[in-house]
Amino acid sequence: MEIILKTDIAGLGYKNDVLDVKPGYGRNYLIPQGFALLASSSNKKILAENLKQAAHKAEKIQTAAQDIATGIGEMVITITMKAGESGKIFGRVTNTQVSDFLADKGFDVDRKKITMDDVKSIGDYKAVLDLHKEVKHEVKVAVVAEAKASTEA
Repeated sequence: MEIILKTDIAGLGYKNDVLDVKPGYGRNYLIPQGFALLASSSNKKILAENLKQAAHKAEKIQTAAQDIATGIGEMVITITMKAGESGKIFGRVTNTQVSDFLADKGFDVDRKKITMDDVKSIGDYKAVLDLHKEVKHEVKVAVVAEAKASTEA
């Protein structure tokens, strides 16, 4: 079954993509939820016209995403967490923490556009920023232990 996506769906595709999906997935989930349209010939013509008109705007958005990626460059995101003696952290490092760090540096990246492995201990990790359909940027995330205050009596 061919569909046209109306929104970005992680793991499936981006807005305005024409995709082949299983009929049940399209009919029972994507179309009723408003995430997709049936890819009929008339809907494809409408999509082509909309894409033609939006090409200039899309180029500006892609350029802005590329500028963000260039600005971030080789930046290392340092996140301080409480950790035990073995280096295992308490809690977990979330996409929101990475997003907040970038926001403090002047880069607006939505937390939903950040993909990261599960972080359970002190060390260096990688996060992928999905800034645009064609612009993905990888950054280093350094998880460091919080300095412990001395408790002398």
